[in-house]
Amino acid sequence: MPDTTALKGTDAPATAVDAPPATDAGPAPGKPRSLWSDAWHDLRRNPLFIISMVLILLLAVMAIFPSLFTSASPRDANLAEHYLQHPKWGNFFAPDWLGYDVQGRSIYARVVYGARASITVGVVVTIAVTITGLVIGMIAGYFGGWIDTILSRITDVFFGVPFIVGAMVILTSFEERSVWVVILSMAFLGWTSIARVARGSVITIKQADYVVAAKALGASTTRILTRHILPNAIAPVIVVATIALGGYIAAEATLSFLGIGLAEPTVSWGIDVSAAKDQLRNAPYVLVIPSVMVSITVLSFLMFGDAVRNALDPKMR
Repeated sequence: MPDTTALKGTDAPATAVDAPPATDAGPAPGKPRSLWSDAWHDLRRNPLFIISMVLILLLAVMAIFPSLFTSASPRDANLAEHYLQHPKWGNFFAPDWLGYDVQGRSIYARVVYGARASITVGVVVTIAVTITGLVIGMIAGYFGGWIDTILSRITDVFFGVPFIVGAMVILTSFEERSVWVVILSMAFLGWTSIARVARGSVITIKQADYVVAAKALGASTTRILTRHILPNAIAPVIVVATIALGGYIAAEATLSFLGIGLAEPTVSWGIDVSAAKDQLRNAPYVLVIPSVMVSITVLSFLMFGDAVRNALDPKMR
């Protein structure tokens, strides 16, 4: 009779009972970036942003600390020796590097000191119109009804006034046109675009679930506007403001060129362009150099605004 005793372990399959569980699932996903951190991540890799920031920082340092760039005074004039003296290109950063204007003043010194007035006007006007437009747009968009109707019609009235023409009318009523007079006249007319953008953003955001939930929980209107609506509506406003900043600098130069904006003894690129317009044939550098500085400054802020728009606007990704 055959032996039926099973041979223990002869063909027994290997068991995996004691094998450790698989752990090769990869690292746990990190916390998702916010809109601002994601925008900063994109901006750091954008050459347009880097170039514009370098130029803006250089212009800001020039405006705040002009003595770091030249020891010459922009108001010292010597007609007898320096009348329309041509530039000495090899003598870099000396008072005569870029030549002298029709009054015998150093063009290089006036270029350096002129940055202060132009950038001050552009930055302060931008801050003023951003705050004004944001407040008006948020109130109109959040409350709606007759409040929205009144504020929207007021915005339309100001929007219909040509910016340069309106600023000329306001400035001609002042005998002394200082930097702050120019700032107030431009800020009085320039808030309409930001108000429209802010109103549209608030109308969209106030219908979101988190805003409805905050209202249901009894949150005050001020808290809803400042804690829930403002942080989510500010991005398109910042984009419009950064792009408009370069336009305000160009507007200041235009008004000064027309003789309506800043006036002597203020040092401004627009004033220098206006004073040199009759010397285009015999001394074109007197007109070209301050004009180039205006163009570089405006272009820097426009590039900065475009980079910010591309980073904050999801449609541009």
